[in-house]
Amino acid sequence: MKRKGLFALIVLALGGVGAAHAADYSNWYIAPRVGAVFPDSNRQTQESPLLGLGAGYWVNPNFAVDFEATHNNADFKDSSPRPGKQWESVGLDVAGRWMFSDWSGWRPYLMGGIGALKHAAVASGQPPANGAAAGGYVHGWGPMATAGVGIQKALTDRVAFRGEVAYRWDRDTASAKYAGLSDHRSYGDTLATLGLVISMGQAAPAPAAAPAPAAPTCEQLDDDKDGVNNCDDKCPNTPAGTIVGPDGCPQKVVIDLRGVNFKYDRPKSGETDISKVLKEPTEESMGILDQTVDTLKRYPQVRVEVDGYTDSKGKDDYNQALSERRAKIVYDYLVSHGIDASRLDGPKGFGETNPIDTNSTDEGRARNRRVELKVLDQGAQQ
Repeated sequence: MKRKGLFALIVLALGGVGAAHAADYSNWYIAPRVGAVFPDSNRQTQESPLLGLGAGYWVNPNFAVDFEATHNNADFKDSSPRPGKQWESVGLDVAGRWMFSDWSGWRPYLMGGIGALKHAAVASGQPPANGAAAGGYVHGWGPMATAGVGIQKALTDRVAFRGEVAYRWDRDTASAKYAGLSDHRSYGDTLATLGLVISMGQAAPAPAAAPAPAAPTCEQLDDDKDGVNNCDDKCPNTPAGTIVGPDGCPQKVVIDLRGVNFKYDRPKSGETDISKVLKEPTEESMGILDQTVDTLKRYPQVRVEVDGYTDSKGKDDYNQALSERRAKIVYDYLVSHGIDASRLDGPKGFGETNPIDTNSTDEGRARNRRVELKVLDQGAQQ
């Protein structure tokens, strides 16, 4: 093959890139290539075109193995002992190529291979020599080894470009002797080639799309984060931290201390034990106080005012001070049981004002001797 044929094949090979379709591919590929052989000077031949066709397999993403056949046919130089002959070489080899990391889309690699090279010296009208048959054709196989460097770049998902420069060593004991080069049996040539790596696999099926997650139902949603799902929430845009009822609507917290009543004229100044100043039965009143502590702990955003009251007996000034002592003893009880003082306003005393029952009977006056917790606000939860 002459140089015009070499260049034509390069054009055809590279032109084929446009016909390739992007696709996922299997590990197998074919690798056609074309190039030139720059021969060992001892061969006394001219540079010649090289054709190669290989089939390769990706062992892993960095290592590929190629099985290849090559062919080149070189003319002897005019100064050779027997001008007019041609020296044909046919190679069969297996080569490994180790690819380095991708560098801006290019992957440099190292190559090494072993195989055999068939040599054939062909006479062109010259008489046979050294026992050659009539017609002057002598051939023989010899061992071969190659080593080189190259670079590869993906052009599509299925096609890659490959350029390579390699050194080829071979041993020839037949055609070289026929050509009159009996002093030389081993040769080293330089090969420069361009080629393609074309996947032979079918396009892999697209991975099954992950099923779309099921849309959450209203029972699973709570858009205003009030603890009531959207299905049951009749007030869907309640401000954050608002205390709501089972229907999701704002609900006023009521802290009722009715039942926590004080003995007549108690507490005295300096008394701090609330259990000794409450109206009998004391256990019932203490239970109400403990429930109040639990309620305040469950609603940490609630602030309350602690207000004390008396019945109508006694002077106004005395009743005012007594109501303040009652508010203070309840205030201290709440703080001592874990309610932060910043959540409590007061204590405040209101004397005999705002009775909740008549002051004309013992029972009515007993109910008026009380402490109330007035809810001030239900600010955002901490």
